[in-house]
Amino acid sequence: MSTTALARPLAQGDAGAPVRRRVTSHRLAQMHAAREPIVMLTCYDASFAQVLDEATIDLMLIGDSLGMVLQGKPDTLSVTLDEIVYHTRCVAAGTQYAMVVADLPFASYEASPEQAFASASRLLAAGAHMVKLEGGEWVAPTVSFLAARGIPVCAHIGFTPQSVHALGGYRVQGREPADADRLLAAARALADAGARLVLMEMIPAALAGQITAELGQATAARAAVPTIGIGAGNQCSGQVLVLHDLLGVSSGVRPRFSKNFMLGCRSVADAVKAYADAVRNGTFPGPEHSF
Repeated sequence: MSTTALARPLAQGDAGAPVRRRVTSHRLAQMHAAREPIVMLTCYDASFAQVLDEATIDLMLIGDSLGMVLQGKPDTLSVTLDEIVYHTRCVAAGTQYAMVVADLPFASYEASPEQAFASASRLLAAGAHMVKLEGGEWVAPTVSFLAARGIPVCAHIGFTPQSVHALGGYRVQGREPADADRLLAAARALADAGARLVLMEMIPAALAGQITAELGQATAARAAVPTIGIGAGNQCSGQVLVLHDLLGVSSGVRPRFSKNFMLGCRSVADAVKAYADAVRNGTFPGPEHSF
């Protein structure tokens, strides 16, 4: 059986033929338990959403990265909630099977849990199934507040683009023992608060593996929590890339953790499928994409 068949949420139809089902939080937990890699990509419109859906991408992220790859901004900080809502509607319109995850952009959730709930509610109304927010232990109460009100949350730790100025630029996080301990503590706190996924960006592969192993064990307080990596090695439960990096059309310097999957492919659809296959068979990311 192919790795694609193993990773798809399939059920038997009336005639015995496989039927694809929408990816849900429950399905993600099943995939994690079965060690089926989770494949995630950013997406910003309905046309690409259809391509990604047909390529069996599990999660589509409407990332605030749109500020850089669509708007040409130097960072993500100017992206507004209205813009994320708009692009979420577009992606949701083109998606039948993937889970739609939408970013809470800068200044849309930090003030209070109540602000986060109001912002997240707009994203779910636009078609998102989960929201993503950045931050360490300080954001755990907000995660708990949202989870208690039925809003699935993906937490984002490590390099957090909305804090680029505070972090001193695009720098790998967690290299020093004290920083690694801080990230591990943050991952624990966010998982215990109810996060359904923990995304780790630009952290050492060994640390990402440690966090993945710990969160992958259920406790009395919570179920096992899958991890998604980007520049975090190949020991995570799944991987995410910015779609434009995958297609080789990003302006500026290509991040070390990305790969141009268009090379050797005849179409966008082939490149997306090549990425999905590489994640599922464990050939991406390689050591050259890790820290």
